[in-house]
Amino acid sequence: MSKVLVHIHSDLNFKNKVTLGLMVALAAKKNGHDVTLFLAADGVHILNCKSIGEVVGQGTGDLYEHLQNLKEKNVKIFVPGMSAKARGYDTSLLQGYNAEFVTPDKLIEESVQSESVLCY
Repeated sequence: MSKVLVHIHSDLNFKNKVTLGLMVALAAKKNGHDVTLFLAADGVHILNCKSIGEVVGQGTGDLYEHLQNLKEKNVKIFVPGMSAKARGYDTSLLQGYNAEFVTPDKLIEESVQSESVLCY
């Protein structure tokens, strides 16, 4: 199967975009694709969702449930360290996820290596 990069940079006020991006990432994973998630800028807030019902899209699911599924499926998540730090987060944001802080260079690398890049 192909490599798919899902890049989410929207904040939680755009709950349909955020939940749709995660829903699409999970669908791609379910269909056997190699999926990478890149959460940049205000998208880093996604990993701070701590409970069901906190962020729910219209027809695009619950953010917390999507995050739990990403954990179970061990989807690789990249988060720019500068974006996280600028928004007051440290490495505890990544706990429980197959995630790491990276530089913007990683977005370029992953984009070039992927057959599909989807942005939300």
